[in-house]
Amino acid sequence: MANVDLRTKTLRDGDSAEELFRGDGLTYNDFIILPGFIDFGASDVNVSGQFTKKIRLHLPIASSPMDTVTEGEMARVMALMGGIGVIHNNCTVQQQVQMVRSVKMFRNGFIMRPKSVGPDTPISVIHEIRAEKGISGILVTDNGQHNGKLLGIVCSKDIDFVKDVSAPVSQFMTRRENMTVERYPIKLEEAMDVLNRSRHGYLPVLNDKEEVVCLCSRRDAVRARDYPNSSLDHNGHLLCAAATSTRDDDKARVTALAAAGIDVLVLDSSQGNTIYQVSFIKWVKKNFPHLEVVAGNVVTQDQAKNLIDAGADALRIGMGSGSICITQEILACGRPQATAVYKVSRYAASRGVPCVADGGLRTVGDICKGLSIGANTVMLGSMLAGTSETPGSYFFKDGLRLKAFRGMGSIEAMTQGKESGKRYLSEKESVQVAQGVSGTVLDKGSVKKLLAYVHKGLQQSAQDIGEISFDAVREKMYQGQVLFNRRTATAQSEGGVHSLHSYEKNLFVSKL
Repeated sequence: MANVDLRTKTLRDGDSAEELFRGDGLTYNDFIILPGFIDFGASDVNVSGQFTKKIRLHLPIASSPMDTVTEGEMARVMALMGGIGVIHNNCTVQQQVQMVRSVKMFRNGFIMRPKSVGPDTPISVIHEIRAEKGISGILVTDNGQHNGKLLGIVCSKDIDFVKDVSAPVSQFMTRRENMTVERYPIKLEEAMDVLNRSRHGYLPVLNDKEEVVCLCSRRDAVRARDYPNSSLDHNGHLLCAAATSTRDDDKARVTALAAAGIDVLVLDSSQGNTIYQVSFIKWVKKNFPHLEVVAGNVVTQDQAKNLIDAGADALRIGMGSGSICITQEILACGRPQATAVYKVSRYAASRGVPCVADGGLRTVGDICKGLSIGANTVMLGSMLAGTSETPGSYFFKDGLRLKAFRGMGSIEAMTQGKESGKRYLSEKESVQVAQGVSGTVLDKGSVKKLLAYVHKGLQQSAQDIGEISFDAVREKMYQGQVLFNRRTATAQSEGGVHSLHSYEKNLFVSKL
């Protein structure tokens, strides 16, 4: 060895991903990524990832469809921040549909069917519409329809102090001649620019017959400015995903969700390789071909093949690796998460199907590892639990501000709604075996700050690896150019905080 000239020898430290994942099943903490060469700034890194075949996210993160994680508020913020929220289905169809609508209407872009009334509508009805729909501007058309001839608009400021609520809206509306309007067609950016130049709160878009085509609002312009990387559909509405089980009676749920405007349907099952899910995917793709379907959960290539063959647009990977999941412990079935992500993602990539790593993610480093070994996006549950946007109320215990967090396989979740039991194929059983637990998590503040921290952390991780994007990281990984090392227990200890008497661990500082 002493006679070997290392200056001319090709040096190769570490193992390729293929070498790393031979043999024992590995978790994220069992390995580390070796650094590369940096010739760019962290802010130049593109962290975006493919969520499904047709949908790409600026921030490669989805919130988990758990009843203590994702309802309307979480889904709205996830989409505004560039990710996507998956609204849980442990509720009635009507409740889930209402949550979906609250997301799709939040940042409206072009409101294609704006709420409209006729000129003789009494002010009392306007107050009722405002209270029910949560909107402050209502168009007045000749026939009271959303596509009628525009006569004017009535806003909160016009009627807040009107005492005679039986008076017709025509007496208080801003008339057409005093409004700023534009002609159809017009691009969203152009409409927002008109709103920015004008002093008006709304911009009706009309055809040549003075009939309403759609409506833009100043509030949307502000949101577009504050959240430039929002996840939007082709109409400028926030993207929204929703979960469902895969039994025959769930077809009515899917039909209602499709009518409400969901973009992605997530089939929620702890073990997705079933005849129920295969049949359900085929039914959805036949009846709602515009819907993107995320199938799963899977941890093996055989499972993945069946769901991809059925028509899945993405796969969700993970079984028993979540912080509140006890499937591996109780049922002795599952797979270490890092190995599952690598094996399934490698096969799915050969079929052109994106993968979502779901479970076992505790830190930004874990997310980086998941994205580096094949996952296109990740799904977070426990990392988001305890934020102010999650369902439920805070409570104090032993001086700590806490929120409840539970697995969908917990007894509490399965007894609250039968949909949670369907996820584990046990809703009709007289004895239900828990595959999850219930617990509490500390108050984490707003998810906006947390996601901003994750975004910046991912940029710095990719920079250390030496790649400008995680697409590039995965490409180099499959080529054997991104290298890894296994970590012993002492190596893991060395990589954490040690040799201190005491310390305070603050993960980030946010100015948001």
